[in-house]
Amino acid sequence: MIMLNDYLYDGHTVMSILHRYYEDLKADAKRTGNQVELAHCNFLVQMMELLEHNDFLTSQSQRIREFYKYMAAKYPFLAFTFKGRIKSLIRSEEKFNGYITEFIADYYEKNGSYPSAPQIKERLNTFRDVIAYRIVISLPKCHVFVGQDHEEEELRYLYEIANALPEFLEERGFTAEPAYAYADADTTGQLLSPSVTPYYRDYVHNPKPTGYQSLHITFFDNIARCQAELQLRTKRMDDNAEIGKANHSGYEKEQEIARTRRGRIPRGECPFFDDAHERVRALKYLDYSKIDVNMFTALDKSRINDGCGLYRGRIILPFEHLSGYQNDMID
Repeated sequence: MIMLNDYLYDGHTVMSILHRYYEDLKADAKRTGNQVELAHCNFLVQMMELLEHNDFLTSQSQRIREFYKYMAAKYPFLAFTFKGRIKSLIRSEEKFNGYITEFIADYYEKNGSYPSAPQIKERLNTFRDVIAYRIVISLPKCHVFVGQDHEEEELRYLYEIANALPEFLEERGFTAEPAYAYADADTTGQLLSPSVTPYYRDYVHNPKPTGYQSLHITFFDNIARCQAELQLRTKRMDDNAEIGKANHSGYEKEQEIARTRRGRIPRGECPFFDDAHERVRALKYLDYSKIDVNMFTALDKSRINDGCGLYRGRIILPFEHLSGYQNDMID
């Protein structure tokens, strides 16, 4: 079978790898009539466009930067950061194939049969975070009045910002996409306004089992013709996600377990599952120190210098706003 791993050892650039992988996979998918592999090819085209055509990313980040300027003017007392990244090629490939294995395994356990190619392709439409932006806010304690609860005040501002975000970006060429998979979540007592609730996955009000908290919303950029996810969280939530119990390494381990499980699915019964499972398994055991890709060097899995977006996401929007008046005393 054709997999990304086979293209990582010949000294090529990431763009050359993507093109070669795409062409070979497309030819094989057309020969076999594999609709899921053709969807995989379309996904690789999206990755190539993100790396080849930076003009639309510049346009997108500039329009999102307008919200940063709006926040800086309206909330000068808040400290916050705006970050943006394109998901790395390895993580994207792993996640795309992981969606296939998870969906088929869950479907088989529930129904005792396998989903059709159209059903698998529909599941792949939920992969929305190839481009992702994050807004992290912090309310300095010097701006908390006597009698106010610091965490409650910070949450109030977080939700106030979240409520303003969809309309602001829709005026600039974005369309908020409904969070269908989150439609049954508990919304009792949450601080999102009813008009924006259908678009958010509110992991603040409904934390994940790991304790992870954040607000997630996906937009379709009508100018760039692509999806982008925005995450909003407080500094406390970000600390927990980055260096606390909900940190990404633990999340990745959980994903590895979920995506490499075979369960009761026999080999050879579902080619869609077999191919995706083998790709995820191969990436899991990839020896990064032996990879020969231009602008990429690794001594081991923890010491990696990635200048091409192969393993680490490519940064596209770093902005910081340090709270004004941080030395002022508040009565």
